[in-house]
Amino acid sequence: MKLATWNVNSLKVRLPQVLDWLAANPVGALCLQELKLDHDKFPLEAFAELGYQACWAGQKTYNGVAVISKGEGLHVQRNLPEFDDHQQRIVAATLSSPIGDIRVISAYCPNGQAVGSDKYEYKLRWFAALREWLAGELKQYPRLAILGDYNVAPRDEDVHDPAKWKGGVLVSAPEREAFGALLDLGLTDAFLMFDQPEKSFSWWDYRQMAFRRNAGLRIDHVLVSDALKPFCTACIIDKEPRRNEQPSDHTPVVATLEFGSA
Repeated sequence: MKLATWNVNSLKVRLPQVLDWLAANPVGALCLQELKLDHDKFPLEAFAELGYQACWAGQKTYNGVAVISKGEGLHVQRNLPEFDDHQQRIVAATLSSPIGDIRVISAYCPNGQAVGSDKYEYKLRWFAALREWLAGELKQYPRLAILGDYNVAPRDEDVHDPAKWKGGVLVSAPEREAFGALLDLGLTDAFLMFDQPEKSFSWWDYRQMAFRRNAGLRIDHVLVSDALKPFCTACIIDKEPRRNEQPSDHTPVVATLEFGSA
């Protein structure tokens, strides 16, 4: 069972790319972020033609998240229940698997704009609310994976030029501490479970030929709970979609779960 995450930066624009990728890369669940379309404009039929179901939270122009899955998603939760917010940043669903139910969450974490700004303070409050909610989710669903665009590069190794970015948004100490607080709940960054190439990134700015120069950041993550961790056998960044014509500035991250030993 593969679990993937991809900030598509407008599903309306990149639906053909997503469908092509799914056709070539069958997954148990694909978590999407930045749908940028109204809830009632979600292209469910297009995914159904490939044998997928979906649950989503749409929002025109900004935000929006989805879980595209082979099986039906149950017990769907949209947004953080104790955090008053009109921005559509969370959708969670329970999927069946050979080892029992797995809670899969698609998360689009706030960018923060600039350190010290109102949006930065909102980001930190949002992360605190996410941690509080996840603590309860993990008790109810020990087998849990939360995938998405976290807008945090957790380590200097996840930044193409740490000196240039030092202290800025996406890499500041409070943001990294907020990300670390999620791990402290009993979650593991699946990408770091395995040997990876140096300078592995999941996002590259559209400007200044950043992708060609590999001037990127690793800000898209798959976090797996302690109960899922033993079944995780691989996690990769698939850079191919970033080479598409009119690509998203992000590319998919894919974790593989093997249940043969269950």
